[in-house]
Amino acid sequence: MVNVSGSVRVDLLGGTIDLNPINLILPHAFTLNLATSLKAKADIEKINDKKVIIESLDYGNSFSYDFSDFTEENFRSEFFGPMNFVCQIINHFKLTEGIRLRLESGSPAGAGLGGSSSMGVTLYKALCQLTNKKLDKLQAIQTVQSIEARILNSGPAGYQDYYPALHGGVLALKPAPGEVVIEQLYCNELKDFLEKHITLVYSGQTRLSGINNWEVYKAFFDKNEAVRKGLEEIAVLSYKAYCAIKAKDFDKLPELIGNEGKVREKLFSGIVSPKMREVFDILIKDVPELGMKVCGAGGGGCFLLIHKSSHKEVVAKAVQECGMTILEFNIDRPLED
Repeated sequence: MVNVSGSVRVDLLGGTIDLNPINLILPHAFTLNLATSLKAKADIEKINDKKVIIESLDYGNSFSYDFSDFTEENFRSEFFGPMNFVCQIINHFKLTEGIRLRLESGSPAGAGLGGSSSMGVTLYKALCQLTNKKLDKLQAIQTVQSIEARILNSGPAGYQDYYPALHGGVLALKPAPGEVVIEQLYCNELKDFLEKHITLVYSGQTRLSGINNWEVYKAFFDKNEAVRKGLEEIAVLSYKAYCAIKAKDFDKLPELIGNEGKVREKLFSGIVSPKMREVFDILIKDVPELGMKVCGAGGGGCFLLIHKSSHKEVVAKAVQECGMTILEFNIDRPLED
């Protein structure tokens, strides 16, 4: 039996500019995110059976497949349904019989926390352990990202979602030709500051961030001035946040994250739903410095409320009264290689 878990991420700043080659065109295109205690989980055991059995806690269902089902034709059809992503990763390892999997993504569907991506690389890591194969983190990310982009079929996919599950901590992802440079920013002071100043809220609504990403991606290369300016502003804010973290000037972060949320709202029409706006409008009266940022590159069902640590209880009360759910989390420590 193999049991592996990997963090679901919260994106702080720099989503969307993790798309190639936008990431190389914009100067200082840092993407900052953190690994949370919300976990994608993959449990695998070998069984005396010719089938692959997948128990999905997210779907509340069990799926069974024969060796002969794992064909290119079936992967390109609806045969595997919601398990297509999982089955393609299994097929990559040529483990198409005699295993049972129990999977959980660690976040609500469409929450904008990259749950499916986290689960994908976590499953890859678990399959490496099962087959006694040394985990190559870069290869894991490239493989899983390619499979997911193929299935989503909605244009280029950003890369930030895959890293926290394999690296932990607080990450700065900086693009370079042919690679993404990973810088670990975690320290206890930063962990404490972010946990006290951020509330993660699940609105109960879902979105498809990939579709929104494509519209912005296309507009960028169509030389849409507003979109180019917006992504440039996101890059500037992300770089300023990176510099503030490096200087341990954490008090600058709430305003920078909130401002990134404002720019993102202009770029992605409708990502701030009426329910999100309602809770913000209620709180801004008592929390005048309040910031809001929708999670996910193009928006998701979760959003961040950024506030002073002394206002955490006030924020929690308003969120609950509006019928939304606070997702409690801690920032995970960096993982050893």
